[in-house]
Amino acid sequence: MKVTVCELGNDPAVFARDWKKLADHAKTERSDLILLPEMPFFPWFAWSSVFEPSVWRSAVQAHQDAFSLLEQLAPAFVCGSRPVDKKGKRQNEAFVWEKNGGFRTAHTKHYLPDEEDFWEASWYERGEGHFLPIQVGEAHLGFLICSDIWFFHHARSYGKKGVHLIACPRATPRETLDKWVAGGQAAAVVSGAFALSSNRIGQAGEKTNLGGQGWIVDPDGKVLGLTSREHPFLTLDLDLQKADQAKRTYPRYIED
Repeated sequence: MKVTVCELGNDPAVFARDWKKLADHAKTERSDLILLPEMPFFPWFAWSSVFEPSVWRSAVQAHQDAFSLLEQLAPAFVCGSRPVDKKGKRQNEAFVWEKNGGFRTAHTKHYLPDEEDFWEASWYERGEGHFLPIQVGEAHLGFLICSDIWFFHHARSYGKKGVHLIACPRATPRETLDKWVAGGQAAAVVSGAFALSSNRIGQAGEKTNLGGQGWIVDPDGKVLGLTSREHPFLTLDLDLQKADQAKRTYPRYIED
């Protein structure tokens, strides 16, 4: 399966330029699956600790209006997360989109930071704690949205359920990039799955500089590739059978 990770600009003008290049890249590479950053279709709003209803509504609407953009990536499956109003709650919901099937909900972000420039718990509510795989083409995929990745028992549980891919859409700062790669490596090792991540890049709020750097990690924790501003898109052809085989090796086979 040919999978693509990326880094996309937080600023709307930069995002528009990046998106056009991503669509061209996906067409050239014939991507089967594309992972987008966390809530990519609206500038990062959780840098403020003050919840603003009008900003939230605009963010939700921007993601609802993204059909025309997503169609530019067809026929690839597109994965990411989006702000939603769901059963009276504001949440950050993982999705899989495909041209003929539209949006499918996969998971709702459960672990929410609440600190400078990442006041997420002040803006929306945690999910129900359901970490269930979703079928995406040939692959079983599990979502860990940004901070979810640090709770590794969920990655291990995904592995026990047979996932081939763990997808981590992010919005994380430049100074923590090495830490996030390490988190992806650990999630891959405990699950026996390929770990994928895409991130926003650029200024968000007054202080935070979102750092980009998407990555693909193999089931044994080897970093297969990273994105950068010079190379903002990374596509690799992954052998999903390697994830199946990894489930039978250390430390995945050990009983809980």
